[in-house]
Amino acid sequence: MKLAWLVVAALSAASVQARDTDYSAAYSACMDASGGVTASMIDCIGNEHALQDAALNAAYAALRAALPAERRTQLQAVQRAWIAYRDANCGFYADPDGGTLARVSATECMLRETAARALELRTLLPVD
Repeated sequence: MKLAWLVVAALSAASVQARDTDYSAAYSACMDASGGVTASMIDCIGNEHALQDAALNAAYAALRAALPAERRTQLQAVQRAWIAYRDANCGFYADPDGGTLARVSATECMLRETAARALELRTLLPVD
């Protein structure tokens, strides 16, 4: 079981590295300075998640404003379904038997999914 978590952690770390451009420079610096200390890493992830969540909310609001009424209703339903999926999926990473690594994996999942959704919504905005 522990070996599986190490593999998940390695994959998550690779995912973060590959997606580094979606995250702020402060996040990379924070993670580098964390020295692999779980509490520090979770703080870094939490801070970046707040930034990415704000970006997600801004992209959602901008897209919503650009859509006709019937599409706004559809977007709202899709966004609610996406939130339910993200929360359930990332909650699964928080294995109660996984120790502190599971907590890091779960919070990193929330960050990764939120950043990806913000980018996705921005790509749906009409080009002026």
